[in-house]
Amino acid sequence: MNFLRTLIVLCFLSFSITETSAQVYRFKADSYSVVEKKDNGNWGEWSKFENSTVMITLDGKNDKVTVNSQEIQYYKILAYGEKIVTEDDDTIPLKCADLNGNLCTILIVTRKNQDNRKQFYINYEDVKIVYNVYNSN
Repeated sequence: MNFLRTLIVLCFLSFSITETSAQVYRFKADSYSVVEKKDNGNWGEWSKFENSTVMITLDGKNDKVTVNSQEIQYYKILAYGEKIVTEDDDTIPLKCADLNGNLCTILIVTRKNQDNRKQFYINYEDVKIVYNVYNSN
């Protein structure tokens, strides 16, 4: 577990995130999109990206993620996944639970072919939210 935490911290350093001594990483979203699962079990279409000023905080020391949207969302990190590297993306998966105990997966994705654009996904069984984010000081 300590090895995975160390690996996650090293991965975030590659994102050029500051405040490493506190192990708190902040992202600022400039837009978001949502998709829901249809009754037939297939995913619908992603909504158009809407402007956003949401701040997202990943606190590795306390194993939590906070999304400061209009309704603040809190997630407990249950497991740190291994970084997934493909030709197009670098992805860091986090298995999480919200305050109601609902399980979700949070993905921090760097799109290599899109000037290393970063995206922050919150994936539930029936809905997915994606934020386009950048590092916040």
